[in-house]
Amino acid sequence: MHPKYFLRMYALFKKEISNFLSSLIGIMVIVVFLLITGLFLWVFQSGFNVLDSVYANLDSLFVLAPWVFLFLVPAVTMRSFAEENRTGTIEMLVTKPLSDWQIIWAKFLAGVALVLLALIPTFIYYWSVYQLGMPKGNLDSGGIWGSYIGLFLLSASFVSIGVFCSSLTNNQILAFIISVFLCGFLLIGFEFIYSLSLFGRVDLFIQQLGMNAHYSSLSRGVVDTRDVLYFLSVIALFLSATKLVLASRKW
Repeated sequence: MHPKYFLRMYALFKKEISNFLSSLIGIMVIVVFLLITGLFLWVFQSGFNVLDSVYANLDSLFVLAPWVFLFLVPAVTMRSFAEENRTGTIEMLVTKPLSDWQIIWAKFLAGVALVLLALIPTFIYYWSVYQLGMPKGNLDSGGIWGSYIGLFLLSASFVSIGVFCSSLTNNQILAFIISVFLCGFLLIGFEFIYSLSLFGRVDLFIQQLGMNAHYSSLSRGVVDTRDVLYFLSVIALFLSATKLVLASRKW
C-alpha cells in the first residue's frame, strides 16, 4: 500500500487519541479501571483479594477485568461514530481523502490503544505477586501472560463491537446500551445457553461460539491458535459490519 494510506490513517488515529484524553473520558476510563481492580485485589476483604489467597496468582484480576471492561470499553467507543453522526461531521470526514477502512481502523486502533494504556500499569500487580511468592517467583507466569493475551484480545473485540454499535446511531447513550448488551451476550450468553443442555451434541459447539470459552482457554497459559483466530474473527466481523453501515449511508 502507498505510504500516504498509513499516514492519513495515523493522522486520524492521533486525533482520536487526543480527543479521548482531552475530553477526560480516556483518562477516566484508565483511572476507573485501575481503581476498581486495585481496590478489589489489594484493599477490599473479598474473594478477589490477592493477599487473602493461599497461592500467589493473579486469577482475581482476570476474572474481574472482563466485567469492568464490559462497561468501560462501550463508554470509550460510544462517541466514535455517534458523535460524528450527531454533529454532522461524519459527512466532512467521508469526503476527505480517507477510505471507510482508514476511518474505521483509526477509530478502532485508538480504542485498543486506550485499553493498552489501562492494562500496562497492572504489570505492577504481576511484579507484586512475584515478590510475594514463597519462594519468590513461585507463580504460574505462563498462565498469567496467557491471561494477559486473552484479556487484550477480549478487550479489542469489545472495542470492535463498540465501534460498530456507535455507527448505528447518533445517540451515544443508545450506542453504549447496545454495545454493553452485545458484549455481555457474547461473553456469557452462549455459556448460559450451553448450561441449559437443550441441544444435545450441539451444546459444546454453542459454548465455543462465546468469548468466555476462548478467554478461559487462553488463561490456562496455552496460546491456542483457534482461540486467537476466534477473537480476530469477531473483530473482523464487527469492523466489516461497520464498513457496511458506513457504505449504506452513501447510497
